[in-house]
Amino acid sequence: MKAAVPLCEVWRGPLLESVHFGHAVICDDTGQIVKSWGDPDAVVYPRSSSKMIQALPMITSGAAASFGLGSRHLALSCASHNGAYIHTNLANDWLSHLGLGDDDYRCGPQMPRDPQARSDLFAQNSSPCQVHNNCSGKHCGFLTLNKHLGADAEYIDPNHPVQRAALDAFETVTNMTSPGFGIDGCSAPNPATTMHAMARAMAWFASAHDRSDTLSQAAVSLRNAMMAHPELVAGEGRACTELMRALDGKVALKTGAEGYFIAIIPDRKLGIALKVADGATRASECAITALLVSLGVLDKNHPTAQKFMNPPILNRRDIHCGDVRPAAELMV
Repeated sequence: MKAAVPLCEVWRGPLLESVHFGHAVICDDTGQIVKSWGDPDAVVYPRSSSKMIQALPMITSGAAASFGLGSRHLALSCASHNGAYIHTNLANDWLSHLGLGDDDYRCGPQMPRDPQARSDLFAQNSSPCQVHNNCSGKHCGFLTLNKHLGADAEYIDPNHPVQRAALDAFETVTNMTSPGFGIDGCSAPNPATTMHAMARAMAWFASAHDRSDTLSQAAVSLRNAMMAHPELVAGEGRACTELMRALDGKVALKTGAEGYFIAIIPDRKLGIALKVADGATRASECAITALLVSLGVLDKNHPTAQKFMNPPILNRRDIHCGDVRPAAELMV
């Protein structure tokens, strides 16, 4: 097994203060590795970076068409959102259309990250609902498939038809049998896979427009929805949303908990999977931005590229004390 390698550095003044290690893989449409850092065979949980895979059965089953879902619904099904009104209003309308309500979720309540939504809850002395959970869009997708299948209410059970369908899609597009799963923050199972397999899956999404099978066409719909509605995939101030905007709808990006990040690049038919070993978000955002710059799909001087690739370290008096930087090995 290869060791994790430096992906991101933190400098304070003239000294290197911290280093974030990890793994990254870029694959082409044949599934071959174009470039890798660290261990391509490292087995990890992709966490929320796999949401577009978990949403595939909602489309291939006919559930999405049956319930008249549009691209905004598809984007939200892939989201780790801020819980802003743009997210919760859409999710509530979606559930209502299914004849369901907040109690039908199995993701659990979460305080929204969006400042206005959070402030309003405090002002109303209200508790967050499950719709505020950053994964509620994914769970709307699960509930849509579940309604279509007529299965029982516990759709997060690993043996439930919804989760069996999600696992089958996951193993198909990664082209690998998952060695196991963990329970995600939203209570759904999250299959593990290798870095290579996840990058291969993202390259499969990136090249899906070259194929006419049902699964590939579902992938096209999901990735295009993400690129068309970046505000629904994450939210204001978030790397996923801001980078997709900066890339003019040409790349789909998705973060995952504990330092995971993926990129789908249709024009180049490339997929990227990245994992920061210590789980640091600042490092995964820096590293994925650096890889996009190094591939030539993002201008290094774009303000959004600088925001996430080289964010300044400011002290409590807003004095510039240092910088976060990608490891030199990423800038190839």
